[in-house]
This record gives sequence, C-alpha cells and structure tokens, in this order.
Amino acid sequence: MKEVDEKPKSFEASLEALEEIVHQLEGGDLPLEKSLELFEDGIRLSRQCQERLSQSERRIEVLLRDNQGRPVVSPFEKVISEDNNAD
Repeated sequence: MKEVDEKPKSFEASLEALEEIVHQLEGGDLPLEKSLELFEDGIRLSRQCQERLSQSERRIEVLLRDNQGRPVVSPFEKVISEDNNAD
C-alpha cells in the first residue's frame, strides 16, 4: 500500500507519471490487480493535476483584476506559426 503522506509532486512530474500509467495500461499486458492499482493511481494523479490547474487559474484571475477588483477579461488571440498553419 502507498504512503498517504507522500510529498506532492510538481505538476509536471505528476503529469509525466500519469502519462506513464496510461502507457502501461494501454499495453494491456498487466494482471487485473496491477491494472486496477495503476488506474487508481492515475485517477489520483489526474485529480491532483486538475486541482493544481484550478488553483493556478484562480491565482491568475486575482492577478488580472482591475483597481476596482473586477476581473479583466480579454479575448485569447490564436497565434499561427509557420509550422502549424496546415489547416
């Protein structure tokens, strides 16, 4: 059984671990119990990543408020590079 009090990984390390779990599960060579264990770990990592993204979004929203505390929203401009213009 895993330690509950593990030190949280960075977002990037968690995402990399999640990608490795997906790769292992997609291989299909694992026994059922190992697959379930990896799936549970993947769900835990996915939730941790989502929570970190949500926290980051909230921090950005706070930083992007005007002097009256209202959120400043501007449209996202899609940048098309020469490498990605094959639409």
